[in-house]
Amino acid sequence: MAATAKTTAGNRILVVGATGRFANLVVPELVRRGATVRALVRDQSNTVLAQSLGAAQIAVGDLRDRQSLDIALQGIDGVFHLGPAFAPDEASMGVAMVEASVRAGVRKFVFSSVIQPTNTRLKNHAAKIPVEDALYSSTLEYTILHPANFMQNILSAWPAVVGSGVFSEPFPKTARVARVDYRDVAEVAAIALTEERLAYATLELCADGRHDREEIAGMMASALGRPIEAAEISFHEWAAPARVKYTEHQLGLLAKVYEHYAAFGLGGNSLSLRAALGREPRSLRAFIEELATAAAARQPFQA
Repeated sequence: MAATAKTTAGNRILVVGATGRFANLVVPELVRRGATVRALVRDQSNTVLAQSLGAAQIAVGDLRDRQSLDIALQGIDGVFHLGPAFAPDEASMGVAMVEASVRAGVRKFVFSSVIQPTNTRLKNHAAKIPVEDALYSSTLEYTILHPANFMQNILSAWPAVVGSGVFSEPFPKTARVARVDYRDVAEVAAIALTEERLAYATLELCADGRHDREEIAGMMASALGRPIEAAEISFHEWAAPARVKYTEHQLGLLAKVYEHYAAFGLGGNSLSLRAALGREPRSLRAFIEELATAAAARQPFQA
């Protein structure tokens, strides 16, 4: 482990994958609450990025390397864990982090799981079950988060929406899917790690509404001030850009998710998120309006 010299009083939290697309939203939320964040990264080259997010310490380690986890967890009070999406050994890596946290005497553990983990038809959902089981059967003060489909996933489609006036996803435009802004998930995680009121909670995290693509296109049209068409696209065509970062096996798992959306949509309720935040969750309409505002100003969207 390589660590910066800077330390601060307060909770010491290890954030797994702190420079990743979603876990990086947790770091500033923790810092705002007075926590000292140690970022767990796989590559030393991510140090500057982690520090720019607010991490005071850097630990270089691997979820598959027990010794590196033991070193990274030294002196840590709490852990935020979000496993690598669609990794074939996601479950074993999560269990390893739970076991390492117990060995290290960690008190709090927040696991960013997935909505409906017991939907075992979806292997990426079922992969979360062993990690949750390990937490339930541990001495850790756990909080388990079940977030819906992330609003941030719309970001990859946004350039095409702006450029072509078409919003496409690889499932029917009539399918209704529960979504959540991961910034709200990050805030709940930070609350759980720095306060006591969410201890031992298992929380379904969704924004209000289950919008179909026709409704979302309407929100986009309103925000951009021009017509936006809701369209459908084949999974093969949609996944073409993603083949750089996913294996064929991983893409197969993702295809199963969208097949499920096509058949059943995705349910979810906003009650738990509203209660955990103590305010209204960020809405999909507000998220889209932020995207449009950033596009108009030619600035990157900060989420």
